[in-house]
Amino acid sequence: MDHILEVERLSVRFGDNLVLNDLSFQVAKGSSLAVIGPNGVGKTVLLQALLGWVPSSGSIRWAPEVTFGYVPQKLDIDRDVPITGMDFLAARASLTREAGRHTGPATANILDLVGIPREASQKMIGTLSGGQFQRLLLAFALLGDPNVLMLDEPTAGIDQPGQKQLNELIRRLQQERGITVLFISHELSVVYEHSTEVLCLGHGKARIGSPRKILTPSLLNEIYGTAMDYHIHEH
Repeated sequence: MDHILEVERLSVRFGDNLVLNDLSFQVAKGSSLAVIGPNGVGKTVLLQALLGWVPSSGSIRWAPEVTFGYVPQKLDIDRDVPITGMDFLAARASLTREAGRHTGPATANILDLVGIPREASQKMIGTLSGGQFQRLLLAFALLGDPNVLMLDEPTAGIDQPGQKQLNELIRRLQQERGITVLFISHELSVVYEHSTEVLCLGHGKARIGSPRKILTPSLLNEIYGTAMDYHIHEH
């Protein structure tokens, strides 16, 4: 395959609710695809379908030997559970070894990679800041040594400086490791700066193209039904 992912005529239905309809797109290896659109158009469902977690019709073809790392918008775990960040990662590393997968860098090296201090990793996960917890989830995803990273609003609930640091970290990991990134974001300035391609989902509509092609006032107004504003940081 010339692409790491080829999707043709993908549809997802829950009962009478057609969430995704006849969606086709491709993702190049090492690229960064941003998925944007108003609430309720199926952005998270799309990632779940690509991972095979929800039933779908159509064709989803991944390149051979693809491995995934996934960072959810919200983790279904009680953060009052009495485990430390290191315990959390050790459990992931153990499962990865049992599955016979290459684990990549050691847990301690992953902590350094995502910028979690060793003392913070020994704290109970419920005491970590929002930014530290998101970095922990990213470390959790990276322990399987993935070549595809899927991120569902990875900076949700994090303050502005923390968002900037996390976005820059993800970009650096992509460049250094050649990881393909698919991410959902409502921050259009982040999408413009950090994506190679943008998949814009609307109610019954879908557009894909470069950030300059997709993030135009007319197209965003068509998809969102209202004017969308964002700031471009030119370098």
